[in-house]
Amino acid sequence: MKTRSLSLAVAATAVAAAVIFALSATVLLGAAAAVVEHTFVVSQMNVRHLCKETLVTVVNGQLPGPAIEVNEGDSVVVHVVNKSPHNITIHWHGLKQRLNCWADGVPMITQCPIPPNYNFTYRFDVADQEGTLWWHAHVTCLRATLHGAFIIRPRTGASSYPFPKPDKEVPIIIGEWWELDLDELDRRMVDGDFDDNPSGGTMNGKLGDLYSCSGAKKEGFVLDVEPGKTYLLRVINAVLFSECYLKIAGHKFTVVAADANYVSPYSTDVITIAPGETVDALVVADAPPGRYYITALATQPPKPDLQVPKFVTRGIVQYSTSQSSGNGTAPPCSSHEGVGDEAPCVDEPAVAPEMPDQHDTMPSYYFHGNLTSLNRTGLPPVPSRADESMFVTLGVGSVCRRGQSCKRSGSKESIIVATMNNLSFQLPTTTMPLLEAHYHRTGDMDALQELPDRPPATFNFTDRALIPRGPKEGRLEPTSRGSLARRFRHGTVVDIVFQSTAMMQSDSNPMHLHGHDMFVLAQGVGNYDAERDVAKYNLVNPPVRNTVLVPRIGWTAVRFVADNPGVWYVHCHYEFHLSMGMAAIFIVEDGPTEGTSLPAPPSSEFLPCNHAHRLVPNDELYLKNTNTTGARVNEA
Repeated sequence: MKTRSLSLAVAATAVAAAVIFALSATVLLGAAAAVVEHTFVVSQMNVRHLCKETLVTVVNGQLPGPAIEVNEGDSVVVHVVNKSPHNITIHWHGLKQRLNCWADGVPMITQCPIPPNYNFTYRFDVADQEGTLWWHAHVTCLRATLHGAFIIRPRTGASSYPFPKPDKEVPIIIGEWWELDLDELDRRMVDGDFDDNPSGGTMNGKLGDLYSCSGAKKEGFVLDVEPGKTYLLRVINAVLFSECYLKIAGHKFTVVAADANYVSPYSTDVITIAPGETVDALVVADAPPGRYYITALATQPPKPDLQVPKFVTRGIVQYSTSQSSGNGTAPPCSSHEGVGDEAPCVDEPAVAPEMPDQHDTMPSYYFHGNLTSLNRTGLPPVPSRADESMFVTLGVGSVCRRGQSCKRSGSKESIIVATMNNLSFQLPTTTMPLLEAHYHRTGDMDALQELPDRPPATFNFTDRALIPRGPKEGRLEPTSRGSLARRFRHGTVVDIVFQSTAMMQSDSNPMHLHGHDMFVLAQGVGNYDAERDVAKYNLVNPPVRNTVLVPRIGWTAVRFVADNPGVWYVHCHYEFHLSMGMAAIFIVEDGPTEGTSLPAPPSSEFLPCNHAHRLVPNDELYLKNTNTTGARVNEA
């Protein structure tokens, strides 16, 4: 295996410290596999937004964090140096981690968290995947600032794309800006307090001109384009709470991939993307030269759901021009960085797109329903039938703070929790991560409780009268907590119908399964009816996703093959649902051969809790400039 080497320095401040982003490897020739090596230094720094400085946790002084770019077949090594005050893990969202559950990055499920002043190394291969994924912290709410793109190109280069080769590729990461300490945000949600909201939305870390400080509009993301050229947008939703609509005024998208799986090209003027999802879309610069807003709008359910402020953020798509005015001088343009030697015109007003109503969920329903897989040679077929079937309701309930009996419906005696089949997940108290306990077959696994096939009671799950608190909702509200898990024999074909409910809220639910992709067989509005809805299943070319959006008061049916041994998290990617317990563990048993069994933990890095690699002054990963906490960056 040849090795690829890169180097990157990141200026972290306007007045003080610089944080060095280390990348190493040697130049890769041809299509040979490579080792791509990064160092992620997790630290805190002050960022000034909306006339206020906020201390945030970042990787390498960047927000968003550095992108990892690889070719299919490469190996990745990421050294995480934790110089923050938080326990940290990094999850490689959507990476299948074949026979490598140890690198999945979920605290106390696959590994011990990395304590402050310790480091840990992730090693994994990237095989049989192409497209856009991402990485993020999997602790508390820190993924709001600890995240970045993970881009996988074909082994033989961009000319192998199953669509016209773009002239340029551009990551678009939609995020939120929180002025609240994110640890505190998580503590409040765990305690049933959901009154906090972000202060704004970001696009590639910038707030955009809808926000201002002392009357001065904020700088936004700018994409300079040339007429007639094609741009591949790699869109990632990294927000904590909201599905988003994305539009560019005067332009259309051709969606070509989702969650690092190619789809049949789909033309649309709006992309719908939920937290955890990624969408790859081509945009041709075929509008009249000018400036056009690219706008992301957060959605929310209509009343009677609680209405909260939702963000809009936007950047600019602006055309370069080399034309001169009638007197031989260039037209009025700014000095903003353009394409080549041409300066883009920025003095003219930008055209804004007409956005869907933020309460209208049907554009999302149709967008997800119109995606189908691009049939390509070598793709695994959809299994014709399932070995096991589950019906999983996604809702909200309450547990008593003390004892088995308490007042509910908003009483301080109870805590609101999120549920799967009326059970709310909580981690068991163990001495080691569950994956290690599973591998060594210790008694720690005895604390797990089986996730049942069905909810304990059947009722009209999508009855809108259940949304507000009241007698009808009250009798269904009580639930309980448990360490929910489900075991599957290796190779089991599993069907799951996820049913969103109207219990105390009616949000959609982006369900993410670690370590596996899912065939999305069908979706519907209202209650799932097997006799009626199985006939809708697409067994020919269903889209393949790692994060599946279950529509508001509707359902989605998925099928997956449990063939990757390990202990895998399945959860809603809305952070408040995850913090409240909408999660479970899927345990996939070993297969009959060494090649279908979970290998031993990598002893060189995978050490017991509180015994990770501690930083020492002469550690190779220890930065020469250790004063990163509190570093200033320019307002962006």
